[in-house]
Amino acid sequence: MSEKREKFVKLAEGRTQVALEAIRKIGNLSNRRAYEFDEGDVKKMAKALRDAVSELERKFGTSSASEKDVFKL
Repeated sequence: MSEKREKFVKLAEGRTQVALEAIRKIGNLSNRRAYEFDEGDVKKMAKALRDAVSELERKFGTSSASEKDVFKL
């Protein structure tokens, strides 16, 4: 395996794991005994996550991605 490939694999695995853990933590916000939210909040969060995945796919494709957006409810 080339040095560039090894570096990519190491970083991709670590960063993907951190992202997955962050998504699981967002899921913990679904506890209605601890938090108050409405369907609109959930839709905004889900859309922001879908948009981020779409941007990721674009970056690995042929088109260039837009600058990173800041998420706000």
